[in-house]
Amino acid sequence: MYLIERYIMAETRRLVMLIVGFLIFIFASYSAQRYLTDAANGTLALQAVFDIVCYKVLIALEMLLPVGLYVSVAIALGQLYNDSEITAIFASGASPLRLYKAVLILAIPLGILVTVLSMYGRPWAYAQIYLLKQQSQSELDVSHLLAKKFNINDSGRMILAGHIDSTSNRLSDALIYTLSGNNTSVYRAHSVEVVDPSPTTPSVMMHSGTAYRLDHKGTEDQEQIYTNLKLHLKPLAQDIDVKSKSASTAELSRSSDSADIAELQWRESRGITAILLALLAIPLSRTKPRQGRFATLLPLAILFTVIFYGGNICRTLVANSTLPAIPGIWSVPLLMSIGVLLLIAREYSLLQKLFR
Repeated sequence: MYLIERYIMAETRRLVMLIVGFLIFIFASYSAQRYLTDAANGTLALQAVFDIVCYKVLIALEMLLPVGLYVSVAIALGQLYNDSEITAIFASGASPLRLYKAVLILAIPLGILVTVLSMYGRPWAYAQIYLLKQQSQSELDVSHLLAKKFNINDSGRMILAGHIDSTSNRLSDALIYTLSGNNTSVYRAHSVEVVDPSPTTPSVMMHSGTAYRLDHKGTEDQEQIYTNLKLHLKPLAQDIDVKSKSASTAELSRSSDSADIAELQWRESRGITAILLALLAIPLSRTKPRQGRFATLLPLAILFTVIFYGGNICRTLVANSTLPAIPGIWSVPLLMSIGVLLLIAREYSLLQKLFR
């Protein structure tokens, strides 16, 4: 490998590790704070927080790795431009393609890694997160319920208890609120015993209380005073969006649903988008002497924002059948490829004028 490529790769690789490590730390800290708040509110088991944060970081890597490479290429080449090293390289007769070659040597393996993460790591992590949430929110494990607080899950169930005995799985002076279709049910009990804590068929036995059933559309409200009442609670329903994200790539490829097509195209395009982002950073990192290596970060940030939100908008439009599946999400990488070619042509034009 030539000296120029090794030099550029060494500068860029060092920055990639620093920036990606910093982004992972920031993202993990934010995720931990968010899910620790849910655990403090009783909506999530504390034991599940660490696992969910790890899975979230794995999912985020498909975005953090391309961002790290994109910013690293911009900063590294910006410093070389600022020190006039790139000018010296071109003056010695080296082609601008040497810069692209050096970046591609780093970008292609990273793009392959991002593709593997997106195609296989992402759905597996989403499936594990959903499973943990289902077990935590549907499973009636009283060890993570908080006394004298509203313990709520995503299915609309709320449990309030004056006292919780985790050793005997009993709640005292309890209130249970559930939603089912057009009805709201409220159960007041002197004590509640967990009969089945499983996430698929959760059930409890309530002693000495009153049950209220409120009809949203009519006047058929009901009141029941009971001594012993067994209640089968509704398990946590899987969100359609989560179902699509956690589905395997093989399942998505066989599906004709527009949401599944959008998810599949999103996974397939992540690696190509990462490589094209790195290539776009090369011509956009050009700075004038003594201008500073961070001078181009604003236009680079604007470009990344446009690409990121453009991809999200295209995914939403494909999922809603507003945008045809062909080209679908691939329209963003296509436009990026055209932009790379135009910028390379501009690079050659500028060099010809400079060294004429």
